Amino acid sequence: MSSTTTHLSAALALMTTPAFVIAAPVPALMSAQTLLPDQQIESADYLVSEKLDGVRARWNGQQLQTRSGAPISAPDWFIHDLPPIELDGELWLGRSRFAELSALIRRNESTDDQWRQVSFMLFDLPLHPGTFVERHAALLTLFPAVDNRYIRVIEQRRAPSRDKLEQLLVQIQRLGGEGLMLHHSASRYVPNRSDLLLKYKGYQDAEARVVGYTDGKGKYTGMTGALIVENDTGLRFRIGSGLSDAERENPPAIGSTITYRYNGLTSQGKPRFARFMRVRDPEL
Repeated sequence: MSSTTTHLSAALALMTTPAFVIAAPVPALMSAQTLLPDQQIESADYLVSEKLDGVRARWNGQQLQTRSGAPISAPDWFIHDLPPIELDGELWLGRSRFAELSALIRRNESTDDQWRQVSFMLFDLPLHPGTFVERHAALLTLFPAVDNRYIRVIEQRRAPSRDKLEQLLVQIQRLGGEGLMLHHSASRYVPNRSDLLLKYKGYQDAEARVVGYTDGKGKYTGMTGALIVENDTGLRFRIGSGLSDAERENPPAIGSTITYRYNGLTSQGKPRFARFMRVRDPEL
């Protein structure tokens, strides 16, 4: 028996013991904190991957689910050969294609040919007791045995310095990527937000509720000029940048929650250079 086969058998044996087999309900996800541009960390302590602009998905051992626990109607050929263990990952259609992917998932159709462009990009084994380095190694050992080209393990790399981390961010964003994810090498999987899991985009993002609109001017006459939004502290401000012409003609509904990006706060505590990104779907 080869060394690879031996390690694979050991990994499968460990992760199919009763402690690893999935039972409902789905446990909470490990979520990231935001790494700020001026925040100091030991970059060498982290494994770094691209932050995919996709839909977070959990394989519970039997089916795919969104972060809210709603079932995802993936075709049988998409999920065949996935093991009966819990897997954490991202459904991904490609850079800057989040809107297409979320629409596909909301259609709740498992036969859509567009699924053949989707990948399930894996980055964690939630019930594995080891460090992130050990969990990633277990994923790499496990998935050569899964004969399914739609299932992939996200590449992790080292960034030995902050300068190298900044270089990686620039490279990814030039390719149209959203940013980076940093997993602390020694971190255990915890089902809540953790400062040992960081997202880094070179900017900040947050959510706010749409409470009104301003009228457009000039070429936007008769359209929405800006969204009036309110954050969770009750602060109201306007977001006009980032809206497409189609979104200005048919803006996010009053009461809907949007995600926006910004670069720090003004002296009045308002987001600086706030820019609309997308409407948040509570199911995804």
